Amino acid sequence: MADVTIDLPELIRLQAEARALKLPSARKIRTRKAGLQRSPQRGRGMAFAEVRQYQPGDDIRSIDWRVTARRQAPHTKLYEEERERPVLLLCDLGPSLFFASTGAYKQVRCAQVGALLAWLALWAGDQVGGIVFNGPHLVVQRPARRKKSVLKLLDTLADLQHQPGENTARQPVSDQAFGLDQALAEARRVAHTGSRIFVISDFMGVSEETATLLGSLARHNAVSALRIIDPLELHLPENGQFAVAGPDGPVWFDASNHRFQQAWKDRVEAHEHLLEQCFRTSGVQAANLLTADDPAAALKPLLGAGGRIG
Repeated sequence: MADVTIDLPELIRLQAEARALKLPSARKIRTRKAGLQRSPQRGRGMAFAEVRQYQPGDDIRSIDWRVTARRQAPHTKLYEEERERPVLLLCDLGPSLFFASTGAYKQVRCAQVGALLAWLALWAGDQVGGIVFNGPHLVVQRPARRKKSVLKLLDTLADLQHQPGENTARQPVSDQAFGLDQALAEARRVAHTGSRIFVISDFMGVSEETATLLGSLARHNAVSALRIIDPLELHLPENGQFAVAGPDGPVWFDASNHRFQQAWKDRVEAHEHLLEQCFRTSGVQAANLLTADDPAAALKPLLGAGGRIG
């Protein structure tokens, strides 16, 4: 049976798994580069970056005389500037994430990944904030460098999850429903230039406007899309009858029905094409995490050496 929800104490306990990722205590500011790759901001600072051949305009005080003597050509030391940076986590807990065929519900994996990244960023000396949305509600927390800020974000992640027996199709009190595009638009108002932004979602709510909103964010910030996927969403079983829970009760389907299989395959391919085009157009690289995956293990290959957030 898949884990349906996750509570605040469990999200707090994830700091032990975050520590296992071995994130260094110092942070190095990075400028924008698409996806999870890192692009250092070079300048006069405390952390040594590399040595390269001297170029006109370089500070002669930075010349590495040992390398210069060995290579018989002037070489300069470059440094990375140590500075805290805002990390903004966009966490999607919408109705489509209240689902899983294995492992844990997508909303649980979203909350776990968000919690892990929040702990990593805090220990790295960064400011941590988030935008959590679930359809009826959207909660904004501006980045701050305090453990209290992380705990508040985790509390929001626990509070806004959909619950068993709840009608996930219900509408908010107002006429506005808060989905992916609304959260991205809000992030444009909240994020400071140079922020590190993670969009954690199943991206079922992608629209024609999503690429524009992502591209606008990525123009002045480092943005990554972390997509939570259930295996059933990509490939149906070859045969058998199955029930999927819905807001109005279980929905049955026959996997041995070839017309149904083809219709499902066509819809999956169309959605995958739309997402690929969205990420390519916006310049944002995406990574996939399955509901069956352990979130810490799945996140580790996406981090830099020593568990650094790129």
